[in-house]
Amino acid sequence: MKRIVILASGSGTNAENIIKYFKNNKFISVVQVLSNKKDAKVLERAKRLNVSSINFNKSDFFTSDKILTILKEKADFIVLAGFLWKIPTEIIEAFPNKILNIHPALLPKYGGKGMYGMHVHEAVVKNNETESGITIHYVNENYDEGAIVFQERFEVLKTDTAEDVAKKIHKLEYEFFPKIIEQVVLDL
Repeated sequence: MKRIVILASGSGTNAENIIKYFKNNKFISVVQVLSNKKDAKVLERAKRLNVSSINFNKSDFFTSDKILTILKEKADFIVLAGFLWKIPTEIIEAFPNKILNIHPALLPKYGGKGMYGMHVHEAVVKNNETESGITIHYVNENYDEGAIVFQERFEVLKTDTAEDVAKKIHKLEYEFFPKIIEQVVLDL
C-alpha cells in the first residue's frame, strides 16, 4: 500500500476530492493531511473523512525536522493541494520525484511566488489569454518549475470573468488530479 500525505493551506476541496478518490483503493491511501494554518477548512474536511491531520507553524517546517520526520514516517508520496509555502530542500531531497503539485494555469505561464488562486485567474483574463488550464508537476526547489507531468486546457472566452475561469479550473482539478496522482504513484 502506497501512502500519500497531503499538504494544504486552505479550504481543502482538492484534498477532499483526493481523499474520497482513494478511499477504497487497494494500492493507495491518503494517511495524513498537514496544514500550515490552524483554522484551515482542510483540517475539518480531513477529520470528517477520518484522515489524521496536523497543523504546523513556520518553525516546524523551515527550521526544525518535525515535518520532515512525520513525512519520512508516514509518506511514500506527497501531494500539494493548495499549499502555498515553498518546500524546503531537505524535504525535496528526501522525496525525489515523489512530490506533486497542481497549478491553476498552463505553466510556465502564470507561475511563481504569489501566483495562486484568483491572482492567476485575474491575470489570465486581464491579459486576454485565449486558453488556460491546469498543470500537474513535480516539485523542485523553485516555485512551479518542476518537471511537468500533465496539462489539460480549455478555451477562455472573451466573456469569461476570473470567476468563470476559476470554475473551469476547479472542474479540471477535480477530474484529473486524483487520476494523475494514481498513475504517478503506481509507477513508482
